[in-house]
Amino acid sequence: MSPTHWLGTVGAYTRQVLSDWGYAARLLWKLFSLSGAVLKRFGLVRDQVHFLGNYSLAIIAVSGLFVGFVLSLQGYYTLQRYGSAEALGLLVALSLVRELGPVVSALLFAGRAGASLTAEIGLMRAGEQLTALEMMAVDPIQRILAPRFWGGIIALPLLAAVFSAVGILGGYGVGVLLIGVDAGSFWSQMQGGVDVFKDVGNGIIKSVVFAIAVTFIALLQGYVAKPTPDGVASATTRSVVVSSLSVLGLDFILTTMMFSI
Repeated sequence: MSPTHWLGTVGAYTRQVLSDWGYAARLLWKLFSLSGAVLKRFGLVRDQVHFLGNYSLAIIAVSGLFVGFVLSLQGYYTLQRYGSAEALGLLVALSLVRELGPVVSALLFAGRAGASLTAEIGLMRAGEQLTALEMMAVDPIQRILAPRFWGGIIALPLLAAVFSAVGILGGYGVGVLLIGVDAGSFWSQMQGGVDVFKDVGNGIIKSVVFAIAVTFIALLQGYVAKPTPDGVASATTRSVVVSSLSVLGLDFILTTMMFSI
C-alpha cells in the first residue's frame, strides 16, 4: 500500500468517525431539547419506565441479593484478620452505594433493557415504521426515542437503589444471621460511617450519568441500524458492548472526580 493510499484511508476513517460523533451529539442535544414536550405527555414516559424498569426488577433484585451475600462473606474474612469484623455493615454499605450498586445495575440494565431498546428501534427501522411516521409529519425522535430516553433515565437510578438496598439485606443475612456478627454493630457502624450526601449522593449521580449513557447508546444504535436482520442483530450486540465499556470508563472518571473534591 502506497503512503498516499494509506493516508487517504486514515483520513476517510477519521472523517467518518467525526461525522458519527457529530450525529450522535446532535441527536443527544435534540433529545434533551425535547424534554419539555415529552414530559407534558408523561403517560408515554410512564409506560417506558414500566417497560424498562419493572421488567428489569427481578434480575436486579436477585443479582443485588447474591452480590450482598458474597460481599459480606468475603468482607468478613478480610476484616477478621484485623479484628474489625464489627465494621462489616459499613464495608457492605459503602461498597454498594458508592460503586457496586450503580455500576452493576447499569451493566445489567444495558444487557436487559438496552438490548431490548436497540432491537425494538432497529425493527421499527427495518419495518419502515419510522419512515412512515416521518411521512405523516410525526417526528420519530420526539414520539419514539424521547419517551424511551427519559424512561431509562428515571428507571435506572431506581433500580440501582433497589440493588443497593437488597444487597445490604443480603449482607445482613450472611453477616449477622449466618456468621454471627453482632446486629447492633452491623447497623450502627453503617449508620455512623455512610454519609448521605457524599456517599449516597455520589452513587445517585453515577446512576443518573450511567442511565443517560446506556439509554442513549441503545437508542442511537437502534436508530442508525441497517434495516436488515443482520443489521439489527449487529446493532444489538454493539449496543451492549459499547454501553458496558462506557459505564466502566465513566465510572473511573466519576470516581476520580468525586474523590478529588
